[in-house]
Amino acid sequence: MTDAWGNLYVMSAPSGTGKTTLVKTLVGSMSNITVSISHTTRDKRPAETDGVNYYFTNKEAFTQMVERDEFLEHATVFENFYGTSRLWVEEMLKQGTDVILEIDWQGCQQIQQTMPNTVSIFILPPSLEALSHRLTQRNQDHPEVIRQRLADAQATVTHVNEYDYIVVNDDFDTAVNELKAIVLAGRLRKQRQLHELSALISELTAS
Repeated sequence: MTDAWGNLYVMSAPSGTGKTTLVKTLVGSMSNITVSISHTTRDKRPAETDGVNYYFTNKEAFTQMVERDEFLEHATVFENFYGTSRLWVEEMLKQGTDVILEIDWQGCQQIQQTMPNTVSIFILPPSLEALSHRLTQRNQDHPEVIRQRLADAQATVTHVNEYDYIVVNDDFDTAVNELKAIVLAGRLRKQRQLHELSALISELTAS
């Protein structure tokens, strides 16, 4: 990776925390940042569009992509496969575009091993009760699935200490502003600034 590359951000959260809405708002309010579209084998929900929300595929095709090492990371969540395209992410970063990956803690661990400069962010719900309410109100899952997701949420939160930043999605606008601050701080990192400001630094240090 060269100094000119954009920053890679990993964002994880229990299901129903509002991560996807936060990311959509963040990307829509800042320039030069995009969200990676994952491949998945789960069924498409009514409001989702292939190539926009996910690239929907079957397990056989997904397994073949794994064998060809086409994923930067991949994981199994609720018996479905999820994966991030290695080529797409690398192309975006080479162009100097910041990339956000919405992945779980398993994927985050894989990314941190291969790309140690990745900035990781964990989104927490304000309470377990609020999370249960959100999962019920979105009317997408059966009660048994909701119970499973709540149990998974509690297990997921045990990995929170593996992340660089923690944001609580209680007040939505506050959470978005905190995410913006994290992205802006990443853009001011020495490695990136030395590249962006090379001409200025050369001028100021010329004898």
